Formats: sequence, structure tokens, C-alpha cells
Amino acid sequence: MVTWIALTGLASAASVVSLTLTGPVGRAPVPLEWGPGHLTAAALPRITYVAHRGGAREVPENSMTGLMAAYARGTAQVLDFDTRMLRDGTPVVFHDETLNRTTALGGEVRALDVREWQGVRLRPKDRLPGSWRPERPPTVAEVLDRFGGRIVLMLEAKDPRSLDRLADLIKARDLTRSVFVNSNDPAVALRVHRLGLLTQLWRSAQQLRTDRPERWRSFVDLLDVDHRARDADLLRAVRSGIPRVWAHTVVTDAQRDRVLRLGCDGVITDAPGRLARAARRDGRRGTRQTARRGVQPAPQRGARP
Repeated sequence: MVTWIALTGLASAASVVSLTLTGPVGRAPVPLEWGPGHLTAAALPRITYVAHRGGAREVPENSMTGLMAAYARGTAQVLDFDTRMLRDGTPVVFHDETLNRTTALGGEVRALDVREWQGVRLRPKDRLPGSWRPERPPTVAEVLDRFGGRIVLMLEAKDPRSLDRLADLIKARDLTRSVFVNSNDPAVALRVHRLGLLTQLWRSAQQLRTDRPERWRSFVDLLDVDHRARDADLLRAVRSGIPRVWAHTVVTDAQRDRVLRLGCDGVITDAPGRLARAARRDGRRGTRQTARRGVQPAPQRGARP
């Protein structure tokens, strides 16, 4: 069990989790203020904070308890996680190709089936704040059932073969406007778009040197840019006409301030709690120091107001 008070400073955090995260979204009560429908990307604030892998400097990455902690804090409006596919076609929440770095086991993720997955245990890093126990990495279905419609989600499809299965899971839960599906490959992003999902494309600083992001604006809903890119490359992304441009993976106030000043409207961070708290103290959260965009952002396709 996570020591919630040590992580959040709020004694009520555990009760928030127990009240709102009790089961699949179709069966659990939805807070009245959210209305009868699912929360969608259209409801995101002007400046969005994303808990990268749940906030990997604050919680065990890609873990259910880590995602629950990030959700309970309320400092991020989007929860990010990575996905891979087991040999039996089950999508699971995991970053690496192998188990070696974050678990007590070794070997390739794709060599396991869902029954064998039950025996995998994440190994929390010693330097993380709070108290964490080893736990099984969740399946994608479990994360969608726990958080889908309650908060916007962002999943990176590490294995493009899993796209059809991921699309089935998202569509079956009516989450097509609530989940961004991320890839580094424009061809995969186009395929995600054709599956009727929200498309996210991430690009490295090196790739952004030669990218022409305006070529993707017909099928990319969110461009995810490396904060280390040159000013000119970030400005070109901001002015591309793609509706949202968010910067990864930001960990300092200075990095955040720079990408917001250049016109990015989202921050993907391993430290969402610290950065969002600092932004509120400084009066920055909800404001935008932006470069002038060459075109007006297009409305989200299919998103409800």
C-alpha cells in the first residue's frame, strides 16, 4: 500500500482514490460535476500538465499505484503510460522491451503470456519519495477500466502490431476522445488516425531539425516535441497548425518556462507534482507566454464542446 500522506501531504488523498477508483468506469459512480458523459480531451485546460509514466521521479513508473497517486494529487490533467504486447496478444503497461531494468526478472516482455504476466513484479526505485511495495504491472485494459473517462490518458504504442487491439479496447469503452495514442513514426500516427483515435506523434530534437510538421496537421491531434530542440524548430512546430503542441520530458522550471514562452501549450514531465505546484506559486499555471502562431489551431475533430 502506498503511503499517500507522505506523497501528497493530504490525508484525504487515500479516500479520494478509494471513492473514485473502485472499478470499471461503466460500474463506478461518476462525480456529478462531470456530467453524464466521459471526460474528453476537449475539456483540457489551456496549459496542460502530463504525468509522464505516471510521474517517474515521484512514483514507480508505469505502475497502477503510481498512476493512482498522480490522479489523486490532481496536479496533472493527463496520465501517460507505455504499452507493449505479450505473446498472446494482451497489451500491457510497460516501457522497455525487456523486464531487466524495472523488475526483479529478466527476458523479453513479448515472450510472456497473460498468465505468466501475473508473476511479474515491478521493483520500485530506492530514491523515490514515499513508501512503495513491489506490484504487478497492469494490463492496458485494467488502466482503461480504472481511469478511462475520469481523466485524459496518453498511451504510447511501443509495438505497432498492437494498434488494432488497443483500438478495440479504447472503442469498447467509448474512450476515443479521451485517450491519445502516441508513436514516433508518422506512418503509425496516420494508421492511428484512420482507426478513429486521437493521434499523438512524438519527435526528438534531432528529428525536429528536418521535420516539416505542417505536413501532418491533417491527421495529428497532438505533436509531442523534445524540449531540447532549437528555438526555431519548436516555433516551426507551434506554427504548424497541429491543434496541440506539448513538450517532453520536462523536469525543471526553466525548461517549462522556455517551452511555454515559445508557444507550447502542454508540459510532459516526470515531476508533475513539483512543477505544477511551483507554477501555481509563481502565478504561471493557466497563463500563456506564447509566440505568435502562424495559423489558428484547428478544433479537435469529433470532440464535444
